[in-house]
Amino acid sequence: MKWGSFFLYKRLYTKCVLAIIGLTLLAVSLEAQSISKSFVSLELPSNAAVSGLGGINVSNEDYSVDFFQNNPALSSDTLNGWASANYLFYFAGTGLSSFTYQHDFKNIGPLSFGVNHLSLGSIDGYDIIGTPTGTFNSGETTLTVGKSHQTNHFRFGVNIKGLFSNLAGYRANALLVDLGGAFIHPIKDFSVGLVIKNAGIVLDEYSPTSTSQLPFDIQAGITYKPEHMPIRFSGTVYRLIDYKLPYEPSGNDADQVSTLDKVMSHLTFGTELLIHKNVDILFGYNFLKHKELKMETIGGGSGVSVGAVARLKQLSFIFSRAGYVTGGAYQFSLSMNTNKILNRI
Repeated sequence: MKWGSFFLYKRLYTKCVLAIIGLTLLAVSLEAQSISKSFVSLELPSNAAVSGLGGINVSNEDYSVDFFQNNPALSSDTLNGWASANYLFYFAGTGLSSFTYQHDFKNIGPLSFGVNHLSLGSIDGYDIIGTPTGTFNSGETTLTVGKSHQTNHFRFGVNIKGLFSNLAGYRANALLVDLGGAFIHPIKDFSVGLVIKNAGIVLDEYSPTSTSQLPFDIQAGITYKPEHMPIRFSGTVYRLIDYKLPYEPSGNDADQVSTLDKVMSHLTFGTELLIHKNVDILFGYNFLKHKELKMETIGGGSGVSVGAVARLKQLSFIFSRAGYVTGGAYQFSLSMNTNKILNRI
């Protein structure tokens, strides 16, 4: 790398770090002033592999072009030309669709692009005397542009996100930034990731009296595959700024919450069983989701997720199921290398 380019990147990332620090302080301040959490689509997994690995992963590098939305540092040159389409079948007719693509530009290098849309269905409107006033669609759309840069065994990345929310005619917009870093071991199958997520500001509120809260978070994770085992392990810590108990126990459980429960509520685990070079089986466990959704009589499978990955030369298909009290949320992902496919046409 030329010295001019080196100092250019150094100045760029210095400015990004300073900007994120400022946005982080602002987000923490807003969190203290807000009365409710909004923009829930930012916390849903956009890829079926992430769902199968417990819902959160910031360290599994070069796995899919979608993973830059988990941590912008998880994007690399090997994913240039890859595109992905995903759909999460959520509950009560709601769903999250996601499209991502990475392109290599001559002057600035690879850029990653993502479009996520959470459909919340439609609501029939009525005036004060009950006369129909029309049907209102509800949903949230997020546009993301990501950039990463690798120096030796370290990789850094930044995501810029614009979010547009429409809830039955009430609209809100927000501008957010993710800042991520990753260490990739040069020989071993070992990587570490750290990301500051959803730092930003709400540009427009739903109404003059509403106060929305961005789902700001700091997450860190490790992914490791033992040399002689066909298994890759991932562990992620999240909600690191939430020092309070992340879930509200009920009944007699309120007096029985241990320190271990509080620690485990910040952890999620994922395992990949590598049964073939083109086939993986995914398992995940999210302790917080299990505790939040567990009921006395049902919900034993809440927080448990499974999935499968099938790869061809230039295609990959991923399926996953995440457990909830009322059943499961299913997600599908299809990725393809557009450069290779278009060259054959």
